Amino acid sequence: MKIKSNIKLALLAALFLTVPNLVSNARADLKIGAAAPQELMFKTAAGKETNLAAFKGKIIVLEWLNPECPFVKKHYSVSNMQALQKEYTDKGVIWLTVNSSASGKQGSLDEASAMAFVKSSSSSQTAVVLDSSGALGKAFGAKTTPHMFVADGAGKLAYQGAIDDNDSARSATIVGAKNYVKLALDEMLAGKPVTIAQTEAYGCSVKYAS
Repeated sequence: MKIKSNIKLALLAALFLTVPNLVSNARADLKIGAAAPQELMFKTAAGKETNLAAFKGKIIVLEWLNPECPFVKKHYSVSNMQALQKEYTDKGVIWLTVNSSASGKQGSLDEASAMAFVKSSSSSQTAVVLDSSGALGKAFGAKTTPHMFVADGAGKLAYQGAIDDNDSARSATIVGAKNYVKLALDEMLAGKPVTIAQTEAYGCSVKYAS
């Protein structure tokens, strides 16, 4: 029996090593205080190739976007997300709106449709990131739209999770909800520690290729 068990384990190990997607499709689930993936290159809707290292010393917000998701529409339809973007980019915060929907899947954006979304929604992010490969999303462990991440000036994750504490898809519930992203950014800009560093993200699942 022991010999058979060892043979099974060897076969499973061999299978794992010969199927690279089992590794490449794994999500990082980045922990609070861990370094964000600074050197990972990504492309913006404006056609620029860059990475997080280009914003060294700046607070960075990453917002995962699927324009067709009801939970995204909840915040964009009443300009809640746009107001946050403008308030904090005006204060020097870098705001990256990331689209990790794979080509052909719900909410997928190319350069033209991403720029059209920015115009139609009057959004004020620093840039829209096109992540159809899912590389950036999986590096952060983004699971939902919206899933929010905030990195400090040293490139370490300071907050990750939901935008607020009401997981309804109805825009009316925004009023009176505790906005975790706003709370974290205000504390960071004031040089204070983030009191609520991690929450459970809500929304639609990110539409990765696999």
